[in-house]
Amino acid sequence: MSAAEFQKLARFFPDETVTHSYVQDIELPGNSGIFALITLDNGLDHSKPTTLGPNTLVELGTVLEGLKGRAARGEIVGVGVTGKPYFLVAGADLSAVKRLEERDHGLWMAQLGHDVYATLADLGVPSFAFINGLALGGGLEIALQSTYRTVSTGAGALGLPEAFLGLVPGWGGVYILPRLIGPENAVKVMIENPLSNNRTLTGPQAFQLGIADAIFEPADFVEQSIAWAAKVIAGETVPERGNSVDPADPAVAERWAGAVAAGRASVEAKTSNASPAPAKVLDILEANRTMSKAESAALECETLADLMQTDEFRSTVYAFLDLVQKRSKRPAGAPDRKLARPVTKIGVVGAGLMASQLALLFARQLKVPVVLTDIDQERVDKGVAYVHSEVDKLLGKKRISSDAANRTKALVSGSVSKEAFADADFVIEAVFEELNVKKQVFAEVEAIVSPECILATNTSSLSVTAMAEGLQHPERLVGFHFFNPVAVMPLLEIVRAPKTDDAVLATAFELAKGLKKTAVLVKDAAAFVVNRILLRLMGEVIAAFDEGTRAEVADSALRPMGLPMSPFTLSAMVGLPVAQHVQESLHAAFGERFAVSQNLRKLIDNGVKSLWAPGPDGTPVIPTETLALMSFGTEPSTAEEVLRRTQDALAEEIGFMLAEGVVAGPEDIDLCVILGAGWPMFLGGITPYLDRVGASERVNGKRFLAPGIASKPAAS
Repeated sequence: MSAAEFQKLARFFPDETVTHSYVQDIELPGNSGIFALITLDNGLDHSKPTTLGPNTLVELGTVLEGLKGRAARGEIVGVGVTGKPYFLVAGADLSAVKRLEERDHGLWMAQLGHDVYATLADLGVPSFAFINGLALGGGLEIALQSTYRTVSTGAGALGLPEAFLGLVPGWGGVYILPRLIGPENAVKVMIENPLSNNRTLTGPQAFQLGIADAIFEPADFVEQSIAWAAKVIAGETVPERGNSVDPADPAVAERWAGAVAAGRASVEAKTSNASPAPAKVLDILEANRTMSKAESAALECETLADLMQTDEFRSTVYAFLDLVQKRSKRPAGAPDRKLARPVTKIGVVGAGLMASQLALLFARQLKVPVVLTDIDQERVDKGVAYVHSEVDKLLGKKRISSDAANRTKALVSGSVSKEAFADADFVIEAVFEELNVKKQVFAEVEAIVSPECILATNTSSLSVTAMAEGLQHPERLVGFHFFNPVAVMPLLEIVRAPKTDDAVLATAFELAKGLKKTAVLVKDAAAFVVNRILLRLMGEVIAAFDEGTRAEVADSALRPMGLPMSPFTLSAMVGLPVAQHVQESLHAAFGERFAVSQNLRKLIDNGVKSLWAPGPDGTPVIPTETLALMSFGTEPSTAEEVLRRTQDALAEEIGFMLAEGVVAGPEDIDLCVILGAGWPMFLGGITPYLDRVGASERVNGKRFLAPGIASKPAAS
């Protein structure tokens, strides 16, 4: 089937941003022939990655067919493919793929990619991919379908992330990659990395694995790559591929089976098999060891066509594209950024772990002086020392230069006197989570700082409005809630109290942007968004446990949700006293929806930090002495009952939150739980999941999101 015959598909996307295929003829050294170099470019700056939609693929296929004809006539000796600065290709256009409402249309899209890539793989002359930058999904598969590959040392974000996105690598990657770099490495690239927060490879890592045959510096990357290609064409250079394997070899067959088994274990551990895509990747990998390339291609196409129609895929695109890529950059309700004030010095009240993490983040990202204060010199010194030690770790890992390390250390100082805040523009507290303590801190700070200085609280659950009571300028106080660990978690809940003014809010959003955090505007309500949802979830599971449900049943009941950790594990990580303190705050605010567990209170009073302890065989068990501290009801639940109970509780709580105006819409709740709680991307956040399982309609009588937003459109 020729690329032109796929025009029936391309016509569905008249508004596609087309990545064009520009061809340049290059005379190779020594009059050894003409080399045709294709540059993929959408004509936009580096903020708009090149992608592969139907029209793009049709154009690329047409260009490749023309080059195949030229090769047959002896006019060219080789073909290269590279991209605009910073990109080879970012992969398939997900917005286009999401709009493929019919299974046949998805099948055509998959077949179109295979048709085009098959032409690249069979030009009649060697083909070369020059990976100059980001190459993801279909972008990396262009390189894999080429005869040879080079990569830039400056290239970042190389990978096959389809398992993360609810799909499978559909244009040959599942077939080629294990043969090129070995099945174990292929599972790492296609399963382990995507399911580890969508981790990707750098250029040097890709070269080390054997994905690329040669590696060159960015400054003259394309020139060096063409010179290398000329030597390959002339037979002067033969790439070594030490990781490549023959799947027909019995020893390789055994390795292949082991890699697939390890991949399945990884999927179970990471997702509890709550998403169909990762298992499908492994199914194809397992099957294609004995398949031809064409047979594998057919299986990939059929699998892709099926997955494109799943709500899991549409929810993932909603979460990844609509929320993380788009909504996060335009926070709902944020004031005009022109109102923001400059921040040239920051004060942090407290010098404990959270305060020290904040100081490090401010100094590294904003590059302004930061001063820590605490009640005695020993604590202050410990806080500053923590910052210095973390900077030294970054230097040791070569994450920062020696000059950057020295500058960052010099920006962070400490004092036992809040007078050090006199010239600060922004002061944030990170002290004990007790309202009166925080109010006293702000009263002391306000007596020292200028009237324009912004005051911020890192509270996770207390009322910002109550903290502002008694301040001379309550309009200057804003909630600025980070998540732990501060350097890693991308979410920042910015809390507007009734009197917080727009200039203060605008400054907070600009600071969040400077800190490379995603900020969501939140109304001042107990525990805001993430902690309110997590505590309602944990509360339901713990209540079921207190009622007599076995711990193993209660703690594993939510596995079908694919959460990053079980409720009891989360409680232990947060700390039972902290979790109980927040639960008590929510109980005071909302009543019995957030019941306080007397069993947890007994554990805390007796110094127990976690329900679980390693058993004789390493399996987690509840020690006999811990069980002896607690008392239980006589109404146990099944795992299915605990799951449904929790689903309904979450649907109820989110319904209340939206009615209260805690955030602008369900999209912000989804963004918060994805970035602040590690909620699985393949669930689409929390509201698409609750819509999918029926909890939204069971409890609220309606879905949170209209059909078509994170699910298949309603039938017309």
